[in-house]
Amino acid sequence: MLQIDFNQIVREAVEAYDDSKEIISITDISAKVSTNHVYRISFSDKNVIIAKLSYFGKFEHFVEDHSIINSLANNLPSPFENVLARSLIKGNSLFVHRHQDELIDVWVVFYRPMEVRKRLPKRLNEDQIDKLAVSFARFHKACHSIKNTLPPSSKTLEVDINHLLEILETKEGRHEHRMHIELIKRQCHTFLENVEELGTDELDVIPVFVDWNIGNFSVTKNFQLYSRWDYDWFRVSSRMMDFYFFSRIVSHAGDQTIFSYDLDPLMEDRFLRFLKVYHNEYPLKEVEIRFLKEAYRFFLLNYVVKYGRYFFHEVFATRLQQEAYNEHLPVVDEKFDPEPLLEALNL
Repeated sequence: MLQIDFNQIVREAVEAYDDSKEIISITDISAKVSTNHVYRISFSDKNVIIAKLSYFGKFEHFVEDHSIINSLANNLPSPFENVLARSLIKGNSLFVHRHQDELIDVWVVFYRPMEVRKRLPKRLNEDQIDKLAVSFARFHKACHSIKNTLPPSSKTLEVDINHLLEILETKEGRHEHRMHIELIKRQCHTFLENVEELGTDELDVIPVFVDWNIGNFSVTKNFQLYSRWDYDWFRVSSRMMDFYFFSRIVSHAGDQTIFSYDLDPLMEDRFLRFLKVYHNEYPLKEVEIRFLKEAYRFFLLNYVVKYGRYFFHEVFATRLQQEAYNEHLPVVDEKFDPEPLLEALNL
């Protein structure tokens, strides 16, 4: 990858979009945690755009996700009409540039810059938890209200888990996950069996962003959601896919430089408080609370185990995967208890 000139690919994408544009500077503003690249491009006419460059997964999924996100950005009602970045259009279609050579297959999409307001504190107080719960509930409600206006999504949780099982049968998969293949297979089959038993047909699907790390969004002074960026884990699925990261936001430990993806935040009193306030604004169902365990299991299997080496730099990916194998996946069924959550919500 060191031989690849990503800046040149970004220049190539700009030329494909509009060859009359004169670039003054291209600045890497990537988070430095994931392997995706984000650039700020300044032009001679004083305009600025943001370029996101990615090279993992499928090109078709990349285009599909960003088409849905762009429709969502345009269709969300007040007060969320400016929460998401709008992508640039060429003609009547979302502009996506694809660069292919013998080394790599890379895709670039352009966004308008976003305004950032207040970042969350590393640890929230109870009043801040309550306000954020109301705002997230209203955001989910808004997403639900326009879900039928969005382009179709082909990705499902079951498809992703079956894809992981297929990877485990490949030479590369056996090498990457050596010594843990049987554990991963058991967890995949447990997920598929539990989802079928729960009857997930009862679960509404809406656009969800999954990774609500506090570095991915900003709020107003009243802790209402103001803007959201970083759409790497976007999908159309149950709203419960967002709740593990909600629990991390409101956890007793708060945001930490050295982090782990343990289940404990889901069982904290602070998360119960968040749930009750959210539920009062946008009621949850019993099946959704019971599905929360599988949403967490899916997060570990799909985003940490399967795609960890793409979403995190190697030093993070190796540690997080080992923790998933040795500490988190083996105790999911033992540690997650839906009953306190159901009791708190009177479900």
